[in-house]
Amino acid sequence: MAGERPGRQPRQPALPDLHQRLRCELGRIDDQLRSLLSSMDRLQGLLDAVVAITREVELPAVLHRIVTTAMDLVGARYGALGVLNESGERLTQFISAGLSEQERNDLADVGLPRGRGVLGHLIRYATPLRVDDIATHPSSTGFPPGHPCMRSLLGVAITVRGEIYGDLYLSERYDGQPFDVHDENVVVALASAAGIAIENVRLFERIRVGAEQFQRLLLPTLPDLHPFTAATIYRPAAEPSQLGGDWYDAIPLPDNVVAVVIGDVVGHDLQAAAAMASTRNMLRALLFDQSNPPGTILAQLDRILQAITDNPVTTTTLARIEPEGPGWRLRWSTAGHVPPLLITPDHQVEYLFAEPGVPLGVDTKVSRPDHSRFVPPASTVLFFTDGLVEHPAHAIDESLNTLAKLAAVHAGLPLPELVQALADHHPSDGHDDMAILALRTPPA
Repeated sequence: MAGERPGRQPRQPALPDLHQRLRCELGRIDDQLRSLLSSMDRLQGLLDAVVAITREVELPAVLHRIVTTAMDLVGARYGALGVLNESGERLTQFISAGLSEQERNDLADVGLPRGRGVLGHLIRYATPLRVDDIATHPSSTGFPPGHPCMRSLLGVAITVRGEIYGDLYLSERYDGQPFDVHDENVVVALASAAGIAIENVRLFERIRVGAEQFQRLLLPTLPDLHPFTAATIYRPAAEPSQLGGDWYDAIPLPDNVVAVVIGDVVGHDLQAAAAMASTRNMLRALLFDQSNPPGTILAQLDRILQAITDNPVTTTTLARIEPEGPGWRLRWSTAGHVPPLLITPDHQVEYLFAEPGVPLGVDTKVSRPDHSRFVPPASTVLFFTDGLVEHPAHAIDESLNTLAKLAAVHAGLPLPELVQALADHHPSDGHDDMAILALRTPPA
């Protein structure tokens, strides 16, 4: 419009300045995203580490797993866990990881750390400790001869039920950088989970020991079976805190006759253990009637159990060995149990396969056949439960063959050493408890 002054135009920022500000802002966002991703990775790694630790059921494995997972979380080359004594003044165990074979050999004669220097500082003061240069720390006393060179240190105490259990030590990040506050935070969190895992394992151990002691109290101590020799062994399942239903028994009868029984009640609990005890005691009472063969006795036992108990299904083998001519006669009947193994004086092995019968608690109307076999002098008859041979990855026939070969190799051992060797090198996966009873006939 004529006569009007044109309006003032707003000043525009310089284009290079805007680009610079955008670059700075994008860089800041990128750093934040990287930090967030790094934190998420650390959190996931921590969760994975906690899960890995809690899966262990043996204390040595838990302690070693704590060390190695801590090393993985912060990228440390060396790691160790020192376990304190009851007074908390010195170390009783020192679990280390990351040392080469040569480094371990160099330190073979050094023994446990004595709790001096920087390690001693962490024992006395339970707060987390980060040291960039160990040699410059006021408590540093140097390293023993042969010790690898270590510069940085991150130490965190592990508490169990509010008391210091030990200290976790990490040294030398792979990237050469000193440990930072993020490393400290993640190891402190791991140490908290480690304390819970240690307490759980110690609780499992107490339960396992108690269950095993209870189980062994239910099993008999074999009497003098002269003229025979005998040996037994019982091994609980690898899974902690499980009771089992395996049992064995041997009873001397008049006229140099011995009755032998081995069995397995289905289940791994108090009910199985109680059923095992009641079944064994009832069978003991029936065994003194020598006029009945083993099959008849098992049929009587099955009827009694069905009438007055609610016991689970049970497999068993009942045998009686008696003099016959220059040797012995083995008479036996089985209720769904694995066959006995005969080892002759010349170390030949043979399973006494026969009609297995049905387990106790299935059908009281089914007949129970008896079997008979001549046994030479100085022979061994091996009775065992299926926990000795069962393995999910192998057929039962394969495991039985492995056990037979193992028995042949160790056949010349005294009976206690023989059953020990079989229990130590068994072909099963250890998921079930196992019992062995070996009976050896006298020499000619």
